[in-house]
Amino acid sequence: MDALTLSRIQFAVTAGFHFLFVPLTLGLAVLLAWMECRWVATGERVYLRLTRFWGRLFLINFVLGVVTGLTLEFQFGMNWASFSRFVGDVFGFPLAVEATAAFFLESVSIGLWVFGWDRVSPRIHALAMVVLAFAVNFSALWILLANGWMQNPVGHTVTAGRAELTDLGAFLANPYGWLKFLHTVFAGYIVAAFFVMAVSAWHLLRGSEVDLFQRSFRMAARFGLAASLLVVLVGDFHGSEVGKAQPAKLAAMESLWETGRGVPFYLIVIPDEGKEANALELFGIPKMVSFLAYKDFDAAVRGLRDFRREDRPPVTLSFLGFRSMVGLGFVFVLLTALAVWFSRRGAFKAPPLLLKAIVYALPLPYLACQLGWMVAEVGRQPWIVYGLMRTADAVSPGLTAREAALSLGGFTVLYGILALVGVYLLRKYAQAGPAEV
Repeated sequence: MDALTLSRIQFAVTAGFHFLFVPLTLGLAVLLAWMECRWVATGERVYLRLTRFWGRLFLINFVLGVVTGLTLEFQFGMNWASFSRFVGDVFGFPLAVEATAAFFLESVSIGLWVFGWDRVSPRIHALAMVVLAFAVNFSALWILLANGWMQNPVGHTVTAGRAELTDLGAFLANPYGWLKFLHTVFAGYIVAAFFVMAVSAWHLLRGSEVDLFQRSFRMAARFGLAASLLVVLVGDFHGSEVGKAQPAKLAAMESLWETGRGVPFYLIVIPDEGKEANALELFGIPKMVSFLAYKDFDAAVRGLRDFRREDRPPVTLSFLGFRSMVGLGFVFVLLTALAVWFSRRGAFKAPPLLLKAIVYALPLPYLACQLGWMVAEVGRQPWIVYGLMRTADAVSPGLTAREAALSLGGFTVLYGILALVGVYLLRKYAQAGPAEV
């Protein structure tokens, strides 16, 4: 493998591993703020115990997310120096705001929350968690606005081989960035909801702390149902934006080879990239791709043959990732709807089969998040900045395959150790249950 391929694998490994922790941080912070505010509002001590229990798991996950995120920035200089030079004038603004405003706000609020027990009033302590929940989502906004610019570059000019930000308003109003932010954040809320539901269900199946875990299960189920419905809604708008900004990605996501109007949606498709066609197409819904992409049943949709081979993304990977992600999204709607129905206030009747299903379904939201990012990044290829810079031109000049292989091996070993530590700690304290306070 050459330096480019190894660098791509390395960034995929490190970014994918980092994003195992980010979604849970985004959603669990909001759930914790809700729990602690309930404690302050009602005075019921059960909500204090819930806050302390889930707060410990949140902190373990938060620390692992911070540690694994630091390496991503170093790779911009080590492996992707040409990319960093090209986008530095654009990325400087959002990344500076993320670091100096959002991350500092996270640091202060989490410090107050961790060390403020019995040192500040319950209201101030709950406010710290509310601020923290806002800060972690505010931090994600700036990262995703930057990524949204890579997907749909706006408000810039290219001078002397560098992109320079010339219209801050266009950058901030980029619809691709905002849809990406909402889609990612709501997906993170689903991860947090299933995490809380799964741990709660595990304890309920064993009859431990029944009242406490019924409450956390109920709260997470409502939170998860709302997030699941919002993901479906935002995902629909996001798909339309992909059709406008990246028609080649849309064609790959649908494995559409021929340009046409009123394009049908096939429930079963087997792509054949070698023959530039689909080996199998079954159960077509007339004109549905045109409607989903452009909200017009007779809209024209460009096929992959309209693009040069070197400008097409990997079709099979994009198609399977997209179909799997969408299918999982509807599974989440079904499971959270059932969880809400059977955990109604005063009538908690969740059957053991549903509780077991939710425990075993815990990996699925994590998988859906990884698939979403795979579609977003693989579907953008061969561009690292869509239409402006190819991934092949973004790697650091002078980087050798040996150097890239050594850093890839080092990160893989380090992240493997962190994975073992993270899983061990989360499992240990999740199974231990809440302590008395």
